[in-house]
Amino acid sequence: MDPQAELRIIRAAYAKQVLAAANVSNAHIAGAFASVRREDFLGPGPWLVRRLFGDYVPTPDADPVYLYTDDLVALVPERRLNNGQPSLHAHLMHQAEPAAGEHVVHVGTGTGYYTAILAHLVGPTGRVTGIEFDAALAARARTNLAASANVEIIAGDGTQASFDAADIVYVNAGCTRPAARWLDGLADGGRLILPMTSDQGFGSLTPARMAHGGAVFRIRRSGADYHAAWISPVAIIPCAGGRDDASERALADAFVRGGWQDVTRLYRHQDVPDRRCWLRGDGWCLAYD
Repeated sequence: MDPQAELRIIRAAYAKQVLAAANVSNAHIAGAFASVRREDFLGPGPWLVRRLFGDYVPTPDADPVYLYTDDLVALVPERRLNNGQPSLHAHLMHQAEPAAGEHVVHVGTGTGYYTAILAHLVGPTGRVTGIEFDAALAARARTNLAASANVEIIAGDGTQASFDAADIVYVNAGCTRPAARWLDGLADGGRLILPMTSDQGFGSLTPARMAHGGAVFRIRRSGADYHAAWISPVAIIPCAGGRDDASERALADAFVRGGWQDVTRLYRHQDVPDRRCWLRGDGWCLAYD
C-alpha cells in the first residue's frame, strides 16, 4: 500500500480513538483530526513521546505512525514543553464549538498543530489568529502554516496582543487570572476556553493533583454578561503574562476550598459578596449564581 494512503487510514483510526478517549461524539472534530498531519508540526523524527509518570521515550524511528496515539510529543523537552494531548484538545474544541466562518484566537499556538485543526474546523471562510510567546516556536508555526491562507501567526504576549473581535479565544497555557484583553475581545456569543492552574497544576499526571491544581472553564459572553462553566481538569504549561504572585496564592486557596465545578458566572466588578465568589481577583471574580 502507498505509505500516504496507509497514513490516511491510521489518522482516521487515531481520530476515532482520540474522540472516544475524550468521550466526544463530533464528526466535524473527528474529520479535522483525521485530516491534519501531526508529523508536519513536530520537526524531523525520531520523536520523544511522553509516557506514564512523565518520562520521554524515543520512537523507534522516524515513521509518523508513532505520532498517532493519544500522547504528548516533545517540542522542547528540556522545558517539558510538548505538543499537547489530543484527547484533551478534542474535548476542549468540542466545548468551544468552532463553526464555519468564525474567527478563533489561539493563545499558545506552539508549532501550530492544534492551530491547523482549528483552521480546518472554521474552514476557508473562517480564520485563526495564532499567538505564541516563544519567538522560535512562533517562527516554526509560521513556517508550518505558510500554506494555510486563513491563519495568521503573531509572536508576542497572548495576554496583551491585539486581535479583531473573536468568536473563540482558545487558551493553551495555565493562567491564574483571565486577561482583560481576552474578555474584551470576545464577540457577543463568543467563547473563551480558559485553563486556570495553581503551581500544583503543571506537569502532574496524577489525576488527584490535576483535579486540585488545574481547571478549564468555558466563559461565554452575552452582551455585558459572562457565563462560566467548569469543563475539565488540566495540567499544562504556565501562561507567560497570565500569572502573578497574588492571584497564584488566591487560586491555590480556591482549589483547596473546592467548589470550582459549581462556578456559573464571571463578573467584572467587585460588587459580588464573598459567599458567592469561588475566586476573586482585582476587579473580577468567578462566582456562583
